[in-house]
Amino acid sequence: MNLVQRIQDILLRPKTTWPEIDREAASPAGLYTNYLMILAAIPAIASFIGLSIVGVGALGVSFRVPFFSGLVNMVVGYVLSLVMVFVLSLIVDALAPTFKGQKNSLAALKLVVFAATAGMLGGIFSILPALSVLGLLAALYTIYLIYLGLPVLMKCPEDKAVAYTATVVVCGIVLGLVVGALSALTLPGGGMAGMGGMVGSGGKGGDVSISVPGTEIKVDTAAIEAMGKKMEEAGKKMEQAQKSGDSAAAGQAMGEIMGALGGGAGAPLPAADLKALLPESLGGLARTEIESSGGQVAGLAGSSAKARYAAGNKQLELSITDLGGLGAIAASGMIGVESDRETADKVERTYMQGKRTLKEEARKDGSQSEFTVMLANGVMVEATGRQIDLGTVKGLVNGLALDQLEAKQRPAKP
Repeated sequence: MNLVQRIQDILLRPKTTWPEIDREAASPAGLYTNYLMILAAIPAIASFIGLSIVGVGALGVSFRVPFFSGLVNMVVGYVLSLVMVFVLSLIVDALAPTFKGQKNSLAALKLVVFAATAGMLGGIFSILPALSVLGLLAALYTIYLIYLGLPVLMKCPEDKAVAYTATVVVCGIVLGLVVGALSALTLPGGGMAGMGGMVGSGGKGGDVSISVPGTEIKVDTAAIEAMGKKMEEAGKKMEQAQKSGDSAAAGQAMGEIMGALGGGAGAPLPAADLKALLPESLGGLARTEIESSGGQVAGLAGSSAKARYAAGNKQLELSITDLGGLGAIAASGMIGVESDRETADKVERTYMQGKRTLKEEARKDGSQSEFTVMLANGVMVEATGRQIDLGTVKGLVNGLALDQLEAKQRPAKP
């Protein structure tokens, strides 16, 4: 197997490549050593470079994960990603009869390994943390690859592919959350007392809930299946474009697929409108810096505005972000998180308030506090205060006329 050629084929010609993969003789060891272990190194190394060498920063403030901690996290994340692929393949295989498919552990491993190509390659964007959203877009293409591959490798009827895909995606989200929690143990301040987690179902429509100490995550499987149906319609257009041999039409169809995955909730609010919401002064602090940006990638767009305020030793960073359809998905209730944690030096809480999701984090010495609000329309407002207590930061954010921002209608997609 030619690695580069296989990557090109699975990304650009998945419809014809899956039958080739199905016919190929392969072994689990070969799939790992000749393909997965090479690709999995890309996001691991890129994340290490982005977090420990480049650093995360905005408005003149930057943070780098200590070199040793970043190195350990890279190794742990790499190993866990290899384990996650194998575990997900076992789930795919076990689910096959439920969707009238055929159990085949090797075929299931092939499916997960090669479908992961887009997400693994998208991990390269982690080199620059500010571009990590592009990695998310690449990972979303994995859903489409799974949808195309299931009828071929697991022999499920095509009319069952959407539901099968949605279930696999939910399981992948669960595994990703567990992997993320385990990886966080290697980062400064990321440790938890223990994992002892529990995954179960309950609530309306067969929702999945994941519990670890101090945290509960709920996934609405019906909402994910609805997204899968939109993806199916967009996928048909992609197939027609591929048959036509028109690269321009194929590119446009790809944008429609990404747009469908983004929720079809319209374009994001203009960056200039978000910038106008950042006042010249806030709570006695003068604005010292302001910026805004917006753009579009593969049918998904976003916009943001950020400002920095200061008075003496007090500083406040305030940002408003709209990821359009992706933001709408995040706020739709498809995935909800509630948590309550306390360590020796800080407290952290995530909770729902009506249709809004709120997160509070504060150091006990009063040196830093953070408050984030995800509005019902998917717009996110974040504030970080230095030498400002959490109550004051919350009051400043709540004084920004959030009701009006939440009521704003996004422009229609062109």
